[in-house]
Amino acid sequence: MALLEVRNVTRRFGDFVAVDNVSFAVEAGEFFTLLGPSGCGKTTLLRMIAGFDLPDAGAIVLDGVDLKDTPPEKRPVHTVFQSYALFPHMTVAQNVAFPLKMADQQESEIRAKVQAVIAQVKLNGLEQRFPHELSGGQKQRVALARGLVNRPRLLLLDEPLGALDAKLREQLQIELIRLQRDVGVTFVFVTHAQAEALALSHRIAVMNQGRIEQLDEPSRLYGFPRSRFVADFIGNVNMLDAKVTSAGTSLTLALSDLGAITAPPKEGVVPGTTGVFVIRPEQVAIRGAGEPAAEPNQFVGTVNNLLYVGDVTTYIVDLEGGRKIEALLPNSSPGRAKFFEIGDPVKVAWKAEAGAFLDA
Repeated sequence: MALLEVRNVTRRFGDFVAVDNVSFAVEAGEFFTLLGPSGCGKTTLLRMIAGFDLPDAGAIVLDGVDLKDTPPEKRPVHTVFQSYALFPHMTVAQNVAFPLKMADQQESEIRAKVQAVIAQVKLNGLEQRFPHELSGGQKQRVALARGLVNRPRLLLLDEPLGALDAKLREQLQIELIRLQRDVGVTFVFVTHAQAEALALSHRIAVMNQGRIEQLDEPSRLYGFPRSRFVADFIGNVNMLDAKVTSAGTSLTLALSDLGAITAPPKEGVVPGTTGVFVIRPEQVAIRGAGEPAAEPNQFVGTVNNLLYVGDVTTYIVDLEGGRKIEALLPNSSPGRAKFFEIGDPVKVAWKAEAGAFLDA
């Protein structure tokens, strides 16, 4: 049996449906993420799991027990917020010890647990500092320590890294993965940052307008999106209007203003179906216009723009009929910032098994 089950949960605010008949299960020890844009319902879901809000319909079940009659303070759940929510008049050690004091634990037991969790989040030597004496990253570690000190069955994290700069975010992402593995507590994480979700999670539920669009492992979400929304929301993607002209062991698609391509098969698709062909920039090879290409799908164009970001360069290529496509090229040769210039004629190409046709 799953540790947490969300069963057909709906939450309305007046005429607005914030969460619309959502169901999912989270296994013990899992790092589970709710991902989506602002207003998609992910934080409302988290608040209902924590008990700060109640569903209008459906059930939230933890360890086989329906939580509808369990107030927030009685649930074996702790929430870590983006704002840290630390007590300014308490030291690091006092902030971390607070949940244990509320549970009337023995002082000797409190001290031992506080020291253990402070070591886990690497705050040794900062026990007597106050929140105003800490950096943003240190404050977030204190909030995490306080959330973990009484070993909740479930730790809920609401955009916990949102207030940090990019470098610190990356460091704390690695710390979160290590912490979750070491302590074995189940994490339910809310974020709108796709890269963060992909890096941290065992599974991700992508939400849109109160519903789950796709629930899958990160690699499958990225490589095999099931809808236009998921394809567009997770990472960068090229989307080209397409129509199926033949279907079988592979698809033949007619791309608007470009011509025919070969694409991977899709169950249930028949000739005449319209939709979009999606392909990631890193799946698109870019070469000089005169260079041979073995790939079956290839088009000539002109470099419209480029974005150099150190390890890779993304090229935006103008194709026939006004279509644009992005191709990504690793900058593996030292000292070479650019391989092509704006205005250069180029060829873009990709394999028959790359990309996907989406009719939804």
